[in-house]
Amino acid sequence: MASKIFSSAVIGLNAELVEVEADTGGGELGHFTIVGLPDLSVNESRERVKSAIRNSGLIFPKVKITVNLAPADLKKHGPSYDLPIAISILVATDKLPAGKTFDNSIFVGELALDGKLRPIQGVLPIALAAKAKGKDIIFVPTKNAAEAKLVKDLTVIPVDNLNDLAAHLKGKIFIEPTKSKPFDFSNPEIINDMSHVKGQEHVKRAIEIAAAGAHNLMMSGPPGSGKTLIARTMPSILPDLSLDEALEITKIYSIAGHLPSDSALITARPFRSPHHTASGVALTIHR
Repeated sequence: MASKIFSSAVIGLNAELVEVEADTGGGELGHFTIVGLPDLSVNESRERVKSAIRNSGLIFPKVKITVNLAPADLKKHGPSYDLPIAISILVATDKLPAGKTFDNSIFVGELALDGKLRPIQGVLPIALAAKAKGKDIIFVPTKNAAEAKLVKDLTVIPVDNLNDLAAHLKGKIFIEPTKSKPFDFSNPEIINDMSHVKGQEHVKRAIEIAAAGAHNLMMSGPPGSGKTLIARTMPSILPDLSLDEALEITKIYSIAGHLPSDSALITARPFRSPHHTASGVALTIHR
């Protein structure tokens, strides 16, 4: 019996739904194939999934397994398909019950060999895409749960390991959904505050005008005159972030893998300081 599980692929700053289909039989015993334009990291998930299923007290089938990642013309990359591939195989081999739960759910996560789930990048755009496509539930690694819960009206199930998830889907245990937490945008942490800068009144006035009118500004002067320090203080006089702005910024940090471990949402305006000789490509990937 073929099974179908939903996952997602991050493309740029957005995400697209991916159907993870699994079927068994029709060929060489124990052969495991992944099709649908997977890259090397996705192909390597075969070994991670096999070990994770076995070490979770579940049975990996000794038949030919074909997993298809659709749409087939979309390049698949990264380890986030480990969990949906494992679930699709377990459903296809009747180790998990097939039902409507899978029709309105998305699964993402990297599996360790012992069945534990590791956090992945880009969970926020995946959660936003899930909500936009009418999905109600998203299963994510526990460390990504707070990030996914930034999306309103989306049930986020934090998963520690494959064994617990299988028991939850069988109805043997219940994993409590993640609860929303309020975020305060009014008092962001500011390291460089313009009120700390003494003197340079004409430059500070220019910074204030540029900030108020969203203008460009070019500063020139000898090294050590305070250009960089004053530029770093600009976020301290900008308006507080709105939720939409914070989500857009957080998406970038999430996809790049720079989201702080102690915060699911970026609440302060970021400051970037690339070198003046940086090329266009360097500006795009500048950290």
